Amino acid sequence: MGSAPTYTEVELVHGLKARDEKIFGYLYDHYSPALYGVALKVVNDESVASDVLQEVFVKIWRNIDRYDATKGRLFTWMLNIARNTAIDTLRSKAHKLEQKVQDISNGNYLLEQQMAVHQSVDHLGLSKVVEKLNKEQRIIIDLAYYKGCTQEEIAKVLDIPLGTVKTRMRNAIIQLRNILKQA
Repeated sequence: MGSAPTYTEVELVHGLKARDEKIFGYLYDHYSPALYGVALKVVNDESVASDVLQEVFVKIWRNIDRYDATKGRLFTWMLNIARNTAIDTLRSKAHKLEQKVQDISNGNYLLEQQMAVHQSVDHLGLSKVVEKLNKEQRIIIDLAYYKGCTQEEIAKVLDIPLGTVKTRMRNAIIQLRNILKQA
């Protein structure tokens, strides 16, 4: 029995730049679950997330020449494309803030959202890292990163001062950085 081929990041990048469809298929097969999970987390709709995933892979195919290995890993670059494409999709449909943010005052919101998507991207270890933040920080990170809310929008949704949002976000990022350094 032959084993499935595996590729290094450098081989993936070179293959994509050479327009190798076999490499692209490998990339899709191995990375689409995580990218779909990020898109689903942002748009909160399976059908829309599937459309976003398709657009993400088109962007990866068309823009691979823009990838710069000195700025980060290929996977991180692809995750950012998925997140940004999903946020662009939300904004292009002119979703109101209330549609982007479900009943945040309900503590079940975080649990439901984490259970839905973190399972599909848990191999990244993201859920365990974010769980180490306090509840206020987790909510702010979730709204900013996955829902694409600005700090001003977060302040309105949570009905707290903008300065408090900025402080909590800064503290959350510092804490996340420290957690990741220890890992």
